[in-house]
Amino acid sequence: MNPDVATWLAVLAASAVCFGIKLVGHLVPEHWLAEPRVARTASLVTVALLAALVAVQTVTTGQAVSLDARLPALVVAAVALALRAPFVVVVILAAGTAAGLRALG
Repeated sequence: MNPDVATWLAVLAASAVCFGIKLVGHLVPEHWLAEPRVARTASLVTVALLAALVAVQTVTTGQAVSLDARLPALVVAAVALALRAPFVVVVILAAGTAAGLRALG
């Protein structure tokens, strides 16, 4: 089988699976989702997925681990968030840190 055809078939299959999962989510009775344990689990899964995405985007380039200006920028952002800085300030501090470190080489 042609690799391009196989890739497109995989993309279409993954899209169908994602659509099916989303459809099933809409069909779940609302009272099931109102249960405190389910709501807490859903919120924790969201946080875990976001944390994993941030970690992967911070310390990898392609398939290799890469420690560069992104890691100190993330640390600065985390400290600013811990100090309850406004989101715009957090973004500016992190971007400034990354830009400064990259300018230094």
